[in-house]
Amino acid sequence: MKLAIIPARGGSKRIPRKNIINFCGKPMISWSIKAAKECNCFDEIIVSTDDEEIANIAKSYGAKVPFNRPTHLADDHCLTQDVIKHAIEWYENNNKSLEFVCCIYATAPLINSRDIKKATEILKETKVNSFIFPASSFQYPIQRALKINKNGYANMKDPKKFISRSQDLEEHYHDAGQFYLAHTEAWKEVKSIFKNSRPIIIPNWRVQDIDNEEDLKYAEIKARILEMG
Repeated sequence: MKLAIIPARGGSKRIPRKNIINFCGKPMISWSIKAAKECNCFDEIIVSTDDEEIANIAKSYGAKVPFNRPTHLADDHCLTQDVIKHAIEWYENNNKSLEFVCCIYATAPLINSRDIKKATEILKETKVNSFIFPASSFQYPIQRALKINKNGYANMKDPKKFISRSQDLEEHYHDAGQFYLAHTEAWKEVKSIFKNSRPIIIPNWRVQDIDNEEDLKYAEIKARILEMG
């Protein structure tokens, strides 16, 4: 079985009820469910949640909620890997064998189904213990990062790079925070998703971390440009 798991706990703090907040006219989580369905890569799409309202909304958009997530896996300190491992164990305890598992974040409305499909194709040619995930380049050279001291003055983190041309600086990338795909055994053994893993490089305008109200507004602007709503 090929499984998509969307973790969505009810206790988000910085943006209350973020997983189901309105985004371009629909609950936030619905966009992740939509992408998972459109890629046609999964036998089942489930939501792992401790929240009844989230569960009902997820079901209304076509996802399954086969179990209630335990309380100890729904606090601020719980790791995504532990949530995925719990879901895998639930399926295996119910005599269902999983070939690969994709964790899709509930707060990734700019996610593209084509990226998920591409990731599944790459997975077929990849080491069993590798993860596939979307990444994007930093928009400004991180070698020129500034530190601001307690008195409010700025200093370069790496002063040696002051005279370097931008085109001479090595490009660096960051996790897009949308999904992680791997064979089931890799999820069971994972210590770091980003060790021996393969990124799919996507443009900055299809990436937006949503941690506060400003992030949410930026994401909606990008979504409208992409004609999502």
